[in-house]
Amino acid sequence: MQRHSHQFVEKYDGLVGFGLDRTTNEKTIIYYLQKLSDDALLATLIPRLSDTALEDLFFNISDLLKKHLSESEYHRLFLKDDTHESECH
Repeated sequence: MQRHSHQFVEKYDGLVGFGLDRTTNEKTIIYYLQKLSDDALLATLIPRLSDTALEDLFFNISDLLKKHLSESEYHRLFLKDDTHESECH
């Protein structure tokens, strides 16, 4: 059973652009992130990144998750760890 989904990018047919309005910006970011997470793209891109770029990317993503998700959301939504909730209570 697959734990991750990327259906938005497969179905979205709206504008992909940034700066027009908040809704379009949000949808564009979802679109870009789902396109970016493609296995073939990452297999090509990641080896080309410098150690500094890899570190920056890791810490930027980690900071984003820490700032905007609770611990339970992080475990449930990012780690896909359904057992964390039951362990916390």
